[in-house]
Amino acid sequence: MTDGADRSGYLQEESYRDAVGFLSSALRFGIDPSLEGIGRLVDALGEPQDGYGCLQVAGTNGKSSTARLLAALLHAEGFRVGLYTSPHLVEYPERFEVNGAVISHRTFTRAVDEVRAVASRLSAEVCPEGAGERLRYDERREKVLQVDDGRTFTEFEYLTAMALLVFAWEQVDFAVLEVGLGGRWDATSIVDPAVATVCGIGLDHQGILGETEWDIAREKAAIIKPASAAVLGPRCTDTRAVFYERAESVHAQVRTVSPFDAPSFIEVPDELQAHFRSRGTSEGLEVDVQGYHGLYEGLLLPHAPAYQAENVACAVASAECCLGRALDRSCIHDALMHVRFPGRFEQLQDDPPLIIDAAHNPQGACVLADAIERRFDGERRPTLLLAVLSDKDAEGIVDALVPHVGHVAVTCTSSPRALSPGELAVLVRGRTGVDPQVFPSPGEALQALLVDGAAPVVATGSITLAGEIKGLFN
Repeated sequence: MTDGADRSGYLQEESYRDAVGFLSSALRFGIDPSLEGIGRLVDALGEPQDGYGCLQVAGTNGKSSTARLLAALLHAEGFRVGLYTSPHLVEYPERFEVNGAVISHRTFTRAVDEVRAVASRLSAEVCPEGAGERLRYDERREKVLQVDDGRTFTEFEYLTAMALLVFAWEQVDFAVLEVGLGGRWDATSIVDPAVATVCGIGLDHQGILGETEWDIAREKAAIIKPASAAVLGPRCTDTRAVFYERAESVHAQVRTVSPFDAPSFIEVPDELQAHFRSRGTSEGLEVDVQGYHGLYEGLLLPHAPAYQAENVACAVASAECCLGRALDRSCIHDALMHVRFPGRFEQLQDDPPLIIDAAHNPQGACVLADAIERRFDGERRPTLLLAVLSDKDAEGIVDALVPHVGHVAVTCTSSPRALSPGELAVLVRGRTGVDPQVFPSPGEALQALLVDGAAPVVATGSITLAGEIKGLFN
């Protein structure tokens, strides 16, 4: 009996590893600026997203936290809720949650197999055996999936189709979908969201989305559809005309979220403007939110940095918008007590403190710098462990963070896009005059930095660094 169970478990893990390998192989097909691939997949799967309400969350920064908060609020209100986020920190299944729990390896593998089989059938329809030059194979002689224009499905198209399918299996009431990149051509935009939330606009991925914040706003504004209510976060203020124009063109209603002390928006009726303020306490972050349907004072998010206040407000506003009513105060309390933010100012150990944060652009680094100031006010200044990808604004990240720490160390991740530690050290020295410690890998850096009596460590600069460090601890 035990031998049979062991064998069954081994086969399941073997199938799981095969599924992971299949998805990893799709990474090389990059990004496709269209909805054709995901459209083919979900059509062949029977449009699973039609069985539940969808909410999309976009933004340069804050979208992951807002999506998690929004899913937690809806679940606390008694609904069955799916959450799809990206990227994962350690392993693929982290991207899919139902009612706050990551899906099992078994469910993940089943979803990969289902989407893989459907895509293989699509490939066979347009590339039958005999059309040799139109078929590609991997090392195991399995077809790499093709469509009739010769374009392969991307990793994110597979994952998004899997998410929509899993949520249908799980019979969710709502699915909260974090936009992967931009909005217009992101695979999540195959849905028609009831609520389209944009947390804010900043400069990131300019080579793909455009060189200015206005260009980027146009890409993100495309998630607003005719059936949507648009919720604009406080960091959309400078480009709000783009969102108003998009909403008007599709006859959608715009709602805003802004601090209490910010000017009102003359373009938006008062009853469609939500406001918030926050204050730090010994217990965590306390937030007051004036929503569209109710006033919620003293909402407590334990051990949270100040930057989460606007994400709480966006999530409350979006949940109200989805349900068309005020939220139950006890439900909000329950949601905020239990929500998790992997890789967002996440403390992995206490002595010495080790915090990881996925900030990977100057805007994210600025809010992280504020969180560092508040968290270590009057205490020993932390060591900054930094790793940055070569296609990011490393100068802006360094400028934002280095003045707020006591010491700097640099390393690099396993990503092929990572800046080498030597390059990053030269950049830090040139921008700030600080001479950083240099480590060839995150593991060696932690071994040297996390010794008895050492200063706290804040590791940041890329999502891959946060993920690799969390993987070491897991």
